[in-house]
Amino acid sequence: MAHVHATAVVAPEAQLAADVRVGPHCVIEGPVRLGAGCELQPHVTIMGDTTVGAGNVFFPGAVIGAAPQDLKYGGEPVRLVIGDRNQFREHVTAHPGTVQDRGVTEIGSDGLFMVGSHIAHDCRLGDRVILANHVLLAGHITIHDGAILNGASACHHFTTVGRLAYVGGLTRITQDVHPFTIVEGHPARVRACNVIGLQRAGVAAADIDIVRRAVKAILVSDRQTAAEALLDVEARHPDHPLVAELSASVRAAQAGRQGRAQEPQRDAPAGS
Repeated sequence: MAHVHATAVVAPEAQLAADVRVGPHCVIEGPVRLGAGCELQPHVTIMGDTTVGAGNVFFPGAVIGAAPQDLKYGGEPVRLVIGDRNQFREHVTAHPGTVQDRGVTEIGSDGLFMVGSHIAHDCRLGDRVILANHVLLAGHITIHDGAILNGASACHHFTTVGRLAYVGGLTRITQDVHPFTIVEGHPARVRACNVIGLQRAGVAAADIDIVRRAVKAILVSDRQTAAEALLDVEARHPDHPLVAELSASVRAAQAGRQGRAQEPQRDAPAGS
């Protein structure tokens, strides 16, 4: 049976794995499902149709699964789904989806969400994502695997942050951040290739050099237009998977609106 502190309040419909630990003054409200090995430290609140995988740790003051901060939300059934082995530090907030999107917010596994970071409705986060202190994600944002967003950076709704991207602190993200890039500034701009992130991910040195040159040619250099550089890089490396991933991100952002590939979803029918 789960270890629940005497001062905690747990809804009868909640489902807790046998080894879950619930600390003092926690509140579990609604049909929450907590997987094996989860730990709720004091004063954690988890609400609603929230499914949490195994081994997640919630630090004091975290509020998970409260109603979306969207004026269109009218009490519809919506969900929050969390993977395994994440750490939600003090005062992190994460909200479920809305019916204007897919009705679900998804958080992957092995993430670190530092003090005061905010994951709004309809976001989709991959695995090994790091949000540093007070990072703010508006609604409908996608963060791909291994991305790192540093302290007090903020993302406009419908933006995408690519795989192994690195966002500097206090950065204002209003357009997509492409994979393997370092982005910083207000407004943000690409500074370089995230070589260290690629190294840590185990990418071979030769492949890193190809990606570094591609990022520089397409997104940093001003010697030719981005369109010309993109065509040139694709011609030089037609079968390279990392170049293809970078190229697809650039083209998707260009095809969207305001530099955001997901922006056309704003006008899509609900649930599409």
